[in-house]
Amino acid sequence: MTSLLRRRDGHHARVGFVELFFDLVFVFAITQISHTLLAHLTPLGALQAAMTAAAVWWAWIYTSWVTNWLDPERIPVRIALFALMGAGLLLSTSLPEAFGAKGLWFAVAFVSIQVGRTLFMLWAVRGDVVLRQNFRRILCWVSLSGVFWIAGGLAEGQTRLWFWLAALAIEYVSPALSYRVPGLGRAVTADWTVEGGHIAERVGLFVIICLGESVLVTGATFAGLTWTPEVVWAAAVAFLGTLAMWWLYFSASHDAASEVIEKAADPGKLARRAYTYCPILIVAGIIVTAVGDELSLMHPTGHVAPEAAAVLIGGPLLFMIGGLLAKLAVFETLAMPRVVGVVALAALWLVVPMTTPLGLAAMTTAVMVAVAAWETLVKLREA
Repeated sequence: MTSLLRRRDGHHARVGFVELFFDLVFVFAITQISHTLLAHLTPLGALQAAMTAAAVWWAWIYTSWVTNWLDPERIPVRIALFALMGAGLLLSTSLPEAFGAKGLWFAVAFVSIQVGRTLFMLWAVRGDVVLRQNFRRILCWVSLSGVFWIAGGLAEGQTRLWFWLAALAIEYVSPALSYRVPGLGRAVTADWTVEGGHIAERVGLFVIICLGESVLVTGATFAGLTWTPEVVWAAAVAFLGTLAMWWLYFSASHDAASEVIEKAADPGKLARRAYTYCPILIVAGIIVTAVGDELSLMHPTGHVAPEAAAVLIGGPLLFMIGGLLAKLAVFETLAMPRVVGVVALAALWLVVPMTTPLGLAAMTTAVMVAVAAWETLVKLREA
């Protein structure tokens, strides 16, 4: 009955090749979101991009939790992941017109992922009373949100926006409410037997996907431009910024965080807080930074438009805040370098009228490099 579950022998659960293959769909999704945001750089466009990014992240992180329990080397699990990949591809291809002609396709794809994966889990864990009961509750919540997703797909304009905001609210609040359902009770996070190393590695791989998309945007844009000194400098600044974000995320604290989760009295609660909610800000920060990099490459000199300033500062700021909250969630302490980094990035709004897009990009990158260097020096002194 429980043959599809991973064997928990105390060792780090290996991320399977099929999981990495599954992630490829989301490379395309992240690219679609950044390109759509660049094409609609308005408050409404930003809100729509944030909503689609939140949906993509939620579809991905739920699947990562599922494969934390299930053995991806088992044939039925592989087939289920392939089916989810197909729905994910439909989700990704419909992203640019999710608030237009392909809204229903987007909604159907997302609901298929959420409901289909939950139904599969109910079958796969039918021999595990605790997990089965938990996924019965989850099915109720994703079915409820699914009604709003489909209703939004059938609606148009602002009505679709409000339906989907309601759907996202249901999706995101349900874990915080422990999937409470009348008659079925609520889930207990202590029963969410999560393997910390695996979930940390999976989230790390998603961050790699987003950083890779940033490199692709920079490279593709740079290749198509005339290589003036300003454009070359903008490309160098963008690449250095990506390296700084990688350094900030994949520092020694990344491995330490997985160890904290493994040794925690309630690993499910800690993983929910640190690896389900906090990384969405990190992912959003990388996506927005990629858009800012493209803008600084295409227009390195001249006046900094308000929308350009919003992405050039907002991307690194979201990333820094996400990292700060993740560290707080795991280690229950404020990381002072990141607090200073958040303040420094926010303060850059004061110099926007006096600088160029390239200058502003260089300053945000300098802040991230400085924070990364500060944290590295602290770790070296503590070693």
